Amino acid sequence: MDIPVLSVTAVALEKILELRSNESDADALGLRIEVTGTRGVDYTYDLAFQIIAEADDTDLMIAAGDLTVVVPEADAEKLQGSELDIPSNDGQSGLVLRNPNRPMSEPADGPIELTGEIPEQVQQLLDARINPAIAAHGGWAELVAIEDDTVIVRLGGGCQGCGMAKATVTAGIEQTITEHIPSITKVVDVTDHQSGESPYYAPA
Repeated sequence: MDIPVLSVTAVALEKILELRSNESDADALGLRIEVTGTRGVDYTYDLAFQIIAEADDTDLMIAAGDLTVVVPEADAEKLQGSELDIPSNDGQSGLVLRNPNRPMSEPADGPIELTGEIPEQVQQLLDARINPAIAAHGGWAELVAIEDDTVIVRLGGGCQGCGMAKATVTAGIEQTITEHIPSITKVVDVTDHQSGESPYYAPA
């Protein structure tokens, strides 16, 4: 490919390496970026640390400084020319994946019609959109509470203890909820990640 599949900005690389340094066997971990589906006109993604030696033989290994980015072969074309960066808006945390590519067809799961009060709508999004997406590495999210314009969630399974959990919350969960429920502007993760047992994505 003439255009790199994916690049990582210096500031994003620094943040990822900082997160990885808190993991056990940090030097053995790469960052796996996988396309999990579509939402509207964009792809949805899963970012998680993975033991590099456990990657599939067909996975693409992309060197980004001291980080190895692992991309499934099937997702290479969908991610071609993408850039992993930090958000440009001040005060916004996490990571953002700027992808020039768009899905060729409508989302397979189609639009979702939310009903009931705000807590019920959030739960519907968790059940129908969010949990199926993060289930790729055995993770799940549950609703803890709603306070004014803030949804409080707790992550479990493969998301608990994952150094990329913050990116999962900001790039996936928060974006999904705020897009569908305008009265919600923020999602807070209250997971005890120190007790997590699955800090990286382990392929089945």
